[in-house]
Amino acid sequence: MDRRSLLLASGATLMAAGWTDQAGAVAAGIFEDVRQHGAIGDGVAIDSPAINRAIEAAAQRGGGTIVVPPGRYLCFTIRLRDNIALVLSAGATIIAASPETHGAHYDPPENYMEEQFQDFGITHVHNSLIVGDGVSNVAILGPGMLHGIGLDRAGPGERWHGRGQWQSAAALGITPREQALQNPEERAAVGRANKTIGLMNCRGVRLQDFTILQAGHFAVIAHGCSNVQIDGLVIDTDRDGIDIDACRDVRIVNCTVNAPKDDAIVLKSSYALGRPVLCEDILVTGCKTSGYLMGSLLDGTYRPSDYNIENIGPLGRIKLGTETNGGFRNIRITDCICTATRGILLGIVDGGTLEDVSVSNITLRDPFNHPLFIHHAARMRAPRGTSVGAVRRVQFDGISVTGARLPYPCGVEGIADAPVEDVTFRDIDIVARGGGTAEDAAREPEYRRETSLEVSYLGTLPAAGLYARHARRLTVRGFNLSLGAPDARPAVALRHVAGANLDAITSPAERAMVVDARDSTNVALGQISTA
Repeated sequence: MDRRSLLLASGATLMAAGWTDQAGAVAAGIFEDVRQHGAIGDGVAIDSPAINRAIEAAAQRGGGTIVVPPGRYLCFTIRLRDNIALVLSAGATIIAASPETHGAHYDPPENYMEEQFQDFGITHVHNSLIVGDGVSNVAILGPGMLHGIGLDRAGPGERWHGRGQWQSAAALGITPREQALQNPEERAAVGRANKTIGLMNCRGVRLQDFTILQAGHFAVIAHGCSNVQIDGLVIDTDRDGIDIDACRDVRIVNCTVNAPKDDAIVLKSSYALGRPVLCEDILVTGCKTSGYLMGSLLDGTYRPSDYNIENIGPLGRIKLGTETNGGFRNIRITDCICTATRGILLGIVDGGTLEDVSVSNITLRDPFNHPLFIHHAARMRAPRGTSVGAVRRVQFDGISVTGARLPYPCGVEGIADAPVEDVTFRDIDIVARGGGTAEDAAREPEYRRETSLEVSYLGTLPAAGLYARHARRLTVRGFNLSLGAPDARPAVALRHVAGANLDAITSPAERAMVVDARDSTNVALGQISTA
């Protein structure tokens, strides 16, 4: 493709995406071809210096479009600037260089803090293949690919007062960075990278119509960003897909994420910004998530993954939580399909408030654990004195589940001193495998106040459809349970629930008890049917 054709094609891509920068780069035809700045694209030469020169040249003129023509571009860190659109042409692949082969030359991690309440990988973004820190009006557009083959899948853990080995940098008379680099794992991570795209404090971001393969620890992670649109990405990886942390006004639309060994789409509210910040006004719609073997989404074979952590199986789910310091508000997840994944998990464990969350029109096929679950706990991986959080006003509406497994009904698990409040399940249709025994029905699941968001410790729950403990004002209206095998457990089991309205519940006819509401008060039963 000659230069003129390439520029015309790139301009058409930008116009189709509806993206123009503040400097009017598209209208003015301001393009930078990375090959004119020295990029080779042969998969051997290191091309990140040339790509960064192209970005800098455009930035000096107020912004522009950086075109990556067809080819294989081996890169270390690429740094976005204000008013830049990076266009990955058809046939263009940016490949993360390997520190073992090419040297540890990624940008070093930043953002060292006295206490690090989240994993190393979440705390930093400079150690990414593509990084944007404090930039505005930026875009990465397809249809090309980012291949994170040289990125790390893991990294050092968190440093905080709840870990026995943690020591205060101030008490030691050193800086937090010096304290961190005393840790051999953190010292070894300098010069390496574990994220494909890392964004911090950015405004006006569009990521559209490209593919990410083998993305390291995170394919896309954004902290403290606003006005972000992620549209039409295809991600096939074996750790996290899309992580939205302490952000506002984010739309994740029409994305396909295969992530067998971690979360596919996850909202977080960590302490990576050095303070608790809400994650709010987020829309996730029209997305597909799965837990197939990495690479088998892109090659079309859809092979099962053998990942079996906690003896449950792959992950690949949609989640609110892991880190919850700032909380969540005004979240809508709708019109999504989740296949061969863990179910949808929402909760608070480190303080913060989760409120006004809607999950609707979801199809869950063959979930590996609880199809829908809300969990409140008090792990409190947060500054000393942080108050226990709250979970309230959550709605599940129009959910279809097939292939639900025996131990794992839907669930609500609060804590005695902070019950989950005002949760609604409406028009829920579950086809479960069944097989629960009388012993399962009699179980009293372990109660843990101080725990992470994961709920596998509960074991087999004493309900075939829905289990709730330590909740207030629970509404279940339109709950249809079908079973592949007889099950001795009730369809719905309530423990320490204060106020429940259960109506239009349908359960198999052989069940002796449809609703078991022991130790609960103000439980109103409407129409209960057996079929």
